[in-house]
Amino acid sequence: MNDPQGYSTVTADLGVKDDTTDFCVVVSDRPTAVAGVFTRSRFAGPSVTLSRSVVADGMARGVVVISKNANVANGAVGAADAAELQSLAAGLVGVEATEMVVASTGVIGRVYPMARIRDGITGLTAGAGLAAGTGLAAGTAGGGCDFDAVARAIMTTDTHPKIERAVVGDATIVGVAKGVGMIEPDMATLLTFFFTDAAIEAPALDALFRRVVDRTFNALSIDTDTSTSDSAVVFANGAAGTVDLTAFEEALGEIALALVLQIAADGEGATRVIETTVTGARDAAQAKRVAKAIVNSPLVKTAVHGADPNWGRVVMAIGKCHDDTDIDPDAVRVWIGDDEMYPTPATPEVLDRASAHMLGTRVLIRADLGIGDAAFTAYGCDLTDGYVRINADYTT
Repeated sequence: MNDPQGYSTVTADLGVKDDTTDFCVVVSDRPTAVAGVFTRSRFAGPSVTLSRSVVADGMARGVVVISKNANVANGAVGAADAAELQSLAAGLVGVEATEMVVASTGVIGRVYPMARIRDGITGLTAGAGLAAGTGLAAGTAGGGCDFDAVARAIMTTDTHPKIERAVVGDATIVGVAKGVGMIEPDMATLLTFFFTDAAIEAPALDALFRRVVDRTFNALSIDTDTSTSDSAVVFANGAAGTVDLTAFEEALGEIALALVLQIAADGEGATRVIETTVTGARDAAQAKRVAKAIVNSPLVKTAVHGADPNWGRVVMAIGKCHDDTDIDPDAVRVWIGDDEMYPTPATPEVLDRASAHMLGTRVLIRADLGIGDAAFTAYGCDLTDGYVRINADYTT
C-alpha cells in the first residue's frame, strides 16, 4: 500500500538517550489542514503548549518529535528549548516555526541535551540533496518518505513500532502511535499522528477527528495515569483531492482502533488485551464511566492475568460508580467471554470455560446495566509483575 502523497520524513539519532533513533520530522510540501487534541494535565509540557498554538488556526506544515525525553517541568529553560527545537526543525525543512507541531515523550524533569540536538540537526541540514518541494535535507530518511522509520523514532519503552494504513477513494491515510505506559487519555492520548493526502477543510477535519479520538484512544487505559505530553494530531494536505467524509471517518476510526489494540497488547508487561463493553446504560457518558472503572481496576486486571474468572471483581468495579444512583444491582448482568457470570449462578463448567477464555490474548468482559440503550467499549491490558519491574527501573 502506498503512503500519502506530498510528505517527506527525516529520522535520526541525536543522542538524546542511548544509541537509538530519537528524532523525526514529517513535513508536507504544501500548506496542510490540521486538527489536534492534547492532554489536560496541569503539568502539560511546553511542546503541548506550542502545538496547541500551531493547530489553533487549522493550518500547519508538519511535526517534529523528540523521544526519550519529555522536557516537562523544566520551567523557562524547558520552554526555551522547546521553542528552539521547533525553530531548528522548521529551518531543516524550510518552513516557518509557527507551522511546526512539536511533540516530546520520555522521562519528566530532565532538560534536553540541547548541544547534541543543535549539532545533530545542523548536521542533517548540511546533508547533500533536498527533497522536492521542501528544504528537507537528505540523510537518514531525509529526502524521501519513510513512515515506518517515523513509527520507530517516536518509541520509548514500546517493544515494537505501531503503524497502520488505509485507502479511501484516491486518498491514503497512515497513522503512527507510541505508548505502553502512563496511559489514561484525557482529551488525547500518548503520541499519535495521522497523515493523509485527502482534501478536507480544517473545521470538518477537527470535528471528525475528535469523534474518532473519543471512541478509540479515549477508550484506552493501561494504568490510569494521564501523561503530561499526550498529543493526537491529524494532517490532511489535499494532494489526492476530496473524499467522502463519512468513508474517511470510518477508515480513520479503523486505523485508530487498530493502533489502540496494538498499544493495549504492548502495555508494559502485558500479556493480554482486555476489551470491556458496557451496554444498557443511561447515556454514552455513563457507559464509558463504568467501562473504564472495570478495565482500570487492578483487581480485574490481575484476575485476567491469572485467568481467574472472579466476576465479583467486575461487579465491585461497577459498584465504585457510586454517583450513578440509577444502577440497580438486581438489573445488572455480567459476562466473561460468552458466559454469563452474574446474576445467574456460574456453574463449575461455566467457570472453566471462562477461565479458558481468559487464557487467550484478548479477554472480553461485558456488563449490561439494564437502564437504557447506550453503550461504550473500553480497552486495556492485564497487570503483571513485568509492569512493576519496568516502571521500578524506568529512569535507571
